[in-house]
Amino acid sequence: MSEYKLNFKSFLFKSLFKFGMLISSLSRFFFILSFLFNKIYSGYIKNKIKICGNNLLTKYPINIIGGNHITIGNNFSSFRRNRIEVFGKILDVDYNGQLYIGDNFSINDDCHIACINKITIGNNVLFASKIFVTDHFHGKIDKESLSLPPSLRPLFSKGEVVIEDNVWVGEGVVILPGVTIGENSVIGANSVVTKSFPKNSVIGGNPARLIKII
Repeated sequence: MSEYKLNFKSFLFKSLFKFGMLISSLSRFFFILSFLFNKIYSGYIKNKIKICGNNLLTKYPINIIGGNHITIGNNFSSFRRNRIEVFGKILDVDYNGQLYIGDNFSINDDCHIACINKITIGNNVLFASKIFVTDHFHGKIDKESLSLPPSLRPLFSKGEVVIEDNVWVGEGVVILPGVTIGENSVIGANSVVTKSFPKNSVIGGNPARLIKII
């Protein structure tokens, strides 16, 4: 009986070891498969961009609208479910939006950049997840616009957005039209940025306020 128990334990150990090796091999296989898929997908996305530098890497999916109005530098990195939209014509109104993204830009999951005017993002900028950056509103706040259903109100931009070099934008941040964020600034999570801030700023709150200058 003791010999049977010993053989069973040995068999169980070897089986678990082989199973672990199989899981490890499958994990490596799917990692390599995912990497190759994202490389091919990144090439497809790159071809939709007017001007694009080297080493663009994006994970599936990403939604690009108006790629012929987008310029991207080197080493662009995007995670999943991001929307980058530069609109040309909506409700029979022509827009000539331009989006410029510098080198070494990294954007995490579920972000949205929407442009009808001009958005400039500098070098070495890092976006966390669930960030919204826009240079326009869905209509003006006046009687004429409010008389229309929201979906039929003409888009309106009160100014371009500029995010300078080396800016870190935290989780859930909203950056609204007419805003410039100075270089080396940090924006805290869930901030709503409605005005401009100088370089080396630490920003937080809703609406965002200056916490300190570094």
